[in-house]
Amino acid sequence: MALVSIGFGSFISAERLVSVLSPDSAPIKRMVQDARERGSLIDASYGRKTRSVLVADGGYIILSALGSEAVAERLGWNGQGGSEDEYE
Repeated sequence: MALVSIGFGSFISAERLVSVLSPDSAPIKRMVQDARERGSLIDASYGRKTRSVLVADGGYIILSALGSEAVAERLGWNGQGGSEDEYE
């Protein structure tokens, strides 16, 4: 089981992670709020600004103060899916 640091001494199992998202869009904000109401939200941002939303299997949502790209790099994801510049 590979553990990956998501900041401030918090770690997540890489095998349980489904996606890493930016928290800026309205649908992601709704997803976070729904998880908070269900009791399946884990806030690992320690009071700092949320810069990435991690979706784990089992329906858990984890908030991190690390940026999405930093988390993806730590996970070893190569990022060959394209960049935001392609869509502008």
